[in-house]
Formats: sequence, C-alpha cells, structure tokens
Amino acid sequence: MMMLSILIWVIMAIIWLSMSIYNQRTVEKYNEILQRYMQMNQASQLSQQSLTTLNKYRMSPTLESLNQYASDNNSLLRTKTEMSWLRNASNMMLLDNLQNMLESQAEAMDLAVRFQKDNDEENAAKQFDEASNISKYISEATLTLISGEQNTYDAFYRKIIKRSENIKKMGLWTLALVSLLLLLFSYRFVDSVTQPLLKLTLSARELSRGNFKNPIDLGNNDEISFLAKTLDSMRLKIGHFIDDIQSKAQLEYDLHRHKLMLKESELKSLQSQINPHFLFNTLNMLSKEAYLAGAGKTSELISSVAGMLRYNLRKLDSRVSLKDELEVLEEYLTIQKARFGDRLQVVREIDEDALGIELPILILQPLAENAFIYAIEPAEEGGTLTIRVKQAEKHILVQVQDTGQGMDEEQLNRLLSQTENSIYKGHSTGIGIWNVIHRLQLFYGVEEIIEIESHLGAGTCITLKLPRGHVV
Repeated sequence: MMMLSILIWVIMAIIWLSMSIYNQRTVEKYNEILQRYMQMNQASQLSQQSLTTLNKYRMSPTLESLNQYASDNNSLLRTKTEMSWLRNASNMMLLDNLQNMLESQAEAMDLAVRFQKDNDEENAAKQFDEASNISKYISEATLTLISGEQNTYDAFYRKIIKRSENIKKMGLWTLALVSLLLLLFSYRFVDSVTQPLLKLTLSARELSRGNFKNPIDLGNNDEISFLAKTLDSMRLKIGHFIDDIQSKAQLEYDLHRHKLMLKESELKSLQSQINPHFLFNTLNMLSKEAYLAGAGKTSELISSVAGMLRYNLRKLDSRVSLKDELEVLEEYLTIQKARFGDRLQVVREIDEDALGIELPILILQPLAENAFIYAIEPAEEGGTLTIRVKQAEKHILVQVQDTGQGMDEEQLNRLLSQTENSIYKGHSTGIGIWNVIHRLQLFYGVEEIIEIESHLGAGTCITLKLPRGHVV
C-alpha cells in the first residue's frame, strides 16, 4: 500500500513539474504580449485623456485644471519614451512615427496652454485643433500597431491551442491511471477513516445535546485521534465555562436585587425628610389671622393647610401625578399669598395635556420654597413667581422662575453641590434642591434631570426635564 502511494505521488509529481514548466513559459510569453498591447493602448488613451484635460482647462482655467493637464501631459511624454522597448523589425517605422506624433501632440497642447494664458483665444483654438487631429492619427496608428502584433503572434496562439489539446488528452489518460490505482487501496483507507469519524460524530452529537460528562477517546495516534482529543479538551472547557456563566449570572442577579433594594431604601429615606416646623408657624399665623380678620379668609387658609397636611401624610413610596403636585402647590401659594399680600404675584402657564406624567411626591413645593426664601422674602417690594408646564419632544418641562436677585456662578455651583444635610432646605418640607434632584434621578434612572439658569440681578429659573413614559 505504501509503495502504491509512492508510485502515485511520483507520477503526479512528474506531471505537475512538466506542466508547471510549460505553464510558466506560456504565462511569461503571454504576459509579454499583453504588456505590448497595453503599452500601445495606453498611448492612445493618454493622448485622448490629455486632450480632454486641456479642454477642461480652456473651459475653466483654474490652477487645479492646469495641474491636471500638466500631469497628463507628463504621462504622455513618459509613455512615448517607454515605448522604445516595443521596437522590432516589423514595426520599427510605425513605432517611430507614433512616438513622433506623441511628441508633436504634446508640443501643440503646450502652445495652446501658452496662448490661453496670454488670452489669445484664436491661436489657442488652432493649437487645440492641431492637437486633436494628431490625437486621431495616434489612435489610428495604435490600431495599426496592435493589428500587426496580432498577426505576428497568431502562430503563437495556434501553438498554445494545440498544446492545450495535448495536455487535455494527457490529463484524461493520467486521470484514468490514477483512478485505477486509487481503487486498489481505497476500500481499506475509507474503512480506516470512516469508523473513527463515526465514533467522533456520535460524541459530537452527545455534546450538542448538552451531555458534557462522557469522555472522547478513539485509542489511536493518527490525525482523527488528535481531533478527538481536541474535541474532548473543548468539552471540558465548555463545561467549566457553562458552570462559570451560571455562577456569574447568579451573582449578577443577586447584585441587581441588592442595588434595587438599596435604591428603594434610599428613595424612601429621601422622601421621609419632612420638617413640621413650617406647619406650626402657619397654624400660629392662622390664629392671628382669625383674630384680626373675618372668618372667610381664615377658612380658606385652614383649608389650604389641611390639604397640604393630607398630601404630606401620604405613604412615602407612593407615586403622584404632576396634576397632584400642582394642586398641593396651589395650597402652598394660597398660604404665601395671604402672607405677602400684594408683594407676591403668581403667573401660571400650564399645558393641561402634560399633567398625567408620574413623579415622586413633594418635588415642586421645595422649588417654590427655595424661591420664596432666597428671592421673594428678602426683597422689600416682593416679586413674581412663574410656574410653567410645557411639552417637548422627549420630555415634560416644568419651570419655577422668580424675579429675585439671582446667583453668580459660584453660588450656583454651591447650590448644586449641596448634600442631603445642607442648610438650604425648604421651610415647610425640610427638603432642599439636592434632595429633589437626587430623588428624581433615582425615580427616572437618568442623571440629566434638572437645569438651573441664574444671573445676578436677573432672577433664577429652575427647569425639570421629566422623561416621557411615566404616565398615571
């Protein structure tokens, strides 16, 4: 069996070597012919291309078009020089004539450019026409040269065809001989290969079913046995990898649950910061108001306080609508209106279609409290508080704007960098700007939730950007 294999390899090597030598020589000759054709054709193409770029320069005399023409003209002259290697006894005169025409066209085009630069349109046109005529002659001369080349190498092509037919016959005989030799030992060879492959296939099928416990071992030392050992190694690694993935998935699941619990705990903690101090002050003021004024206004104030108290006593983890927040804000503004009188002006610009969005409890009132503490109350003449609700493409925008003294950049940064223990807190809720921002970030799961615009002497505008999708 080994001798038979060696004999087949020797026969195939001899055939391959002889055919390689023949093919190499044929390819080299063919490449030479092809290069000659391409060189001749390139001369005609460059002649027409340089004429085209010259015409573009005449139509639009820019530096870019002039540089393009110069590049094409240089390529034309370089091709004229490179064509010298094509010269032989049969094309000597034609090739010399073609080279002279290429040089003449280049000179005529250069004159056309020179006249064009001197604004001599008449002579420029004459030289362009002269170059165009020469280009036509170049195309005709190129076709004549190529036709002559075809006649010269016609015998070579016929010889190649004849040899190809002989190679085809030799290939058929070789195929028949090799096929006969292969049949002598194919049976044993196929049997020695198919049996291990069958075992390997069964093992792979078990792996595809998720069974990574059974080892794979064919008991041989050939290539298929090596493949089986590699597959067995992959089986072990995949099994370990699956175990690692399951372990990591469980860890990630536990970590995610832990983070959710922390967020929920933090949200409840932040929502629980309610300061009753303002409630007592308000009730004291209501007592004085009842003493000094009529019962109607006192009734309205008491109703507002009751509404605020009822709202603040809701469950801390409950969600509310923007409409609910605006209603309790109105109760707060009623109380402040009674306190400040004509010193307080409230402007409301509310888009009713945007009031269904969900948000955490006690968001708007702390913002209004901040405006009263730092803008309305310090001003002797009071001020104006504007409440806006409008819709944007991806957000519901809620704005609380005052006409106070505003803040410089340092004060604004200090306000945004407050912590939950900051002294800048509302007088009724005990909740500061930081608390509002952090609770909104936890609730919506986004960082960019608020914008504060403020300038000294121009007031402050706080804008909440509430993502759409949380609708009651």
